[in-house]
Amino acid sequence: MPHGKVVALCICAKAGEPMTEVSEVIAEAGNGIVGDRYCGGNGSWNKGSPGKRQVTLMNAIFFEGTVFKYSDSRRNIFTEGVELMDLIGKEFTIGEVTLRGVKYCDPCNRPNQKAGIRESFRDALFDRGGLIAEIITSGAIRVNDTVKTSIKDY
Repeated sequence: MPHGKVVALCICAKAGEPMTEVSEVIAEAGNGIVGDRYCGGNGSWNKGSPGKRQVTLMNAIFFEGTVFKYSDSRRNIFTEGVELMDLIGKEFTIGEVTLRGVKYCDPCNRPNQKAGIRESFRDALFDRGGLIAEIITSGAIRVNDTVKTSIKDY
C-alpha cells in the first residue's frame, strides 16, 4: 500500500482572501474544511452549492523551481510521496479522515492574480493542478499525517 504525507495545509474564510497556512484542519463530511470558503458553499467554484468542491490537494514537489508558495495556489492540502491522479475514483485516508478523489483540478491564473505575482500559475504548473476530493468521514487532518491510498475503488 503506497503512503505519502501531508507537508502543508492552507485555508481562507472568504472567496478571494489570502490563504493562511495552518498546522491542523477539521474536515466535515459532505461539506469541506471548517474555516475554509468552500465549506458551506461560499467559494468561487461552489457559490450556493454546499458540498461541491469540498477540498483540493496538490503535490508539493511541483512548487520546486517556481515563484509560488503553497498559499499562493488556492489549494488546501499539500502532499509528497503519493501520486494524486491515481486517487481519482478511489477512497483514501489522511489522518482521521476518509476522502474520495473526484477529478483533476486544472491550474488557472487566479492564484497569481490574487497573490500579485506576474508569472502565470497556469503555465508554471501546467498539467500539475492537483485533485478535487470529497470528504467521506469527518475528523482532523494535520501536517505530517500519513496519506494511505489503497482503501477502495469506485
